[in-house]
Amino acid sequence: MRVVRNTFIFVFVLSLLASQSAFALHTRTPNRTVSRRHARLRRASVRRVYWNPVLRGSRESLLRQNEEIDRLQLPRIANDDELLQLEQRQELVRIADSRELVVSAKVEDIRRYCRPWTLQFLNDLAEAHWAKFHRPLELTSAVRTVEQQAKLRRTNRNAAPIEGETASSHLAGLTIDIGKKGMSRAERKWFDQYLVEMQKNHIIEAAEERRQACYHIMVGESYPQWRDERTAMADSTKERIRENAIGVKN
Repeated sequence: MRVVRNTFIFVFVLSLLASQSAFALHTRTPNRTVSRRHARLRRASVRRVYWNPVLRGSRESLLRQNEEIDRLQLPRIANDDELLQLEQRQELVRIADSRELVVSAKVEDIRRYCRPWTLQFLNDLAEAHWAKFHRPLELTSAVRTVEQQAKLRRTNRNAAPIEGETASSHLAGLTIDIGKKGMSRAERKWFDQYLVEMQKNHIIEAAEERRQACYHIMVGESYPQWRDERTAMADSTKERIRENAIGVKN
């Protein structure tokens, strides 16, 4: 009798342990499944935010920017005294606020200047953007001095050097930065399309910055000539269309 009772207890204990193990497996499995699902979602999220801009910066672009500066024999502006002299001689022209363009309050008054052809490009860009979206562009940077760029490099590791073949083209006044914060997806797409042909023809050197939330655009001296040629072609096309329309009516 005692043997039977002990056997019964032993079987009961084994059954209890087995049921606990099964319960533990049942409760752990969903957690592992959920963890795997979360891991897949995290990986998918990383893939979705992959950054692949149309206008990508490169070392080659920086080299071309400096080649243009050297070709034009423009100085890299050392300090505010040199900057003021260039402004007084009107080698640098003032960038003004308008309906189409807003200069960021972070841009000091003395630095709201650029080369004349850069200003022409900037005004054309702002007017075209306003006509499409009825919203002003924001200028976040223009001419800089070597002193200013050196200070910037202390806090921004991505800032271009102050000298050498990849030095910042802001130092010669050819370059502007346009803020992209607040731009819609449609605006960014339009912006890329507006710039890409000029980029391919090296009329400009443009890059969509990631960490600074802006478009960096250096404008070559050939922009006014390119603009005039495009305007003449557009006028010629309009004239042909008008003449063809008149011929059809007659």
